[in-house]
Amino acid sequence: MALLRRELGDVLRERRRAQGRTLREVSASASVSLGYLSEVERGEKEASSELLASICGALELPLSQVLIDVSCRMAESEGLAPTVVLPVPAEDVVAASAA
Repeated sequence: MALLRRELGDVLRERRRAQGRTLREVSASASVSLGYLSEVERGEKEASSELLASICGALELPLSQVLIDVSCRMAESEGLAPTVVLPVPAEDVVAASAA
């Protein structure tokens, strides 16, 4: 059974490597210790939402895309069909106010 923290770490590591960046570069940019980022990438530590947002910011990746990638990997490991993400044009987005 796949663990969320391992899948998340794998996605972050793959994205960082695809950018040709080192752990040191990303940890400095995200203001996260090198050792902690390494543990997150290896799936040994659970990343808080704040830490995850900081890492995604350093990688210039939308957090939502990282979570979609993790979700697809989890579904695959569970033997489920991967989630299909449908694009929603900006003009179809409806804003609402509680005021």
